[in-house]
Amino acid sequence: MAALSVHVVSADREVWTGEATQVVAKTVEGEIGILAGHEPMLSLLASGEVRVTTTGGEKVKVDAEGGFFSVDHNTVTIVAGNAELVS
Repeated sequence: MAALSVHVVSADREVWTGEATQVVAKTVEGEIGILAGHEPMLSLLASGEVRVTTTGGEKVKVDAEGGFFSVDHNTVTIVAGNAELVS
């Protein structure tokens, strides 16, 4: 299975970047899960947790507040007004 290239950034810095098998995020239209091969999309990001499953099986969690969620050619870009890694 192909991997997703994931970039999570806040207004002032890069929060997390890496390869993943799945990304789950909360948009203003509801929660969405992204796997490799997903159709291109652009959505408004709602405040909530972004969950990333890396290609190594690690779970990465980011608290994000507002912004945009974009998917295009197995690249997921999340640009949040504020974002912090959750331990």
